[in-house]
Amino acid sequence: MKNFKNNPKAYWKENIRYVLILLSIWFLVSYGAGILLKDTLNQIKIAGFKLGFWFAQQGSMYVFVILIFVYLRLMNKLDKKYGYDE
Repeated sequence: MKNFKNNPKAYWKENIRYVLILLSIWFLVSYGAGILLKDTLNQIKIAGFKLGFWFAQQGSMYVFVILIFVYLRLMNKLDKKYGYDE
């Protein structure tokens, strides 16, 4: 395995890339599903609630919490890759 320990710029570049990807996903879910696609999603009902309403009220929060755990996992792998897990 390649030694990345002396490359903090590459570490932060990869970290920022992860952050931007995850925030983009959250934006698409919260803004896209909650606002832009609301009328289309409202045609689908889950447990008596319209799906567009659910995404606007709770869905984006659930996705955000899931993305936090995804970020945690990605950063643990990144820390090991660059030798910051000691």
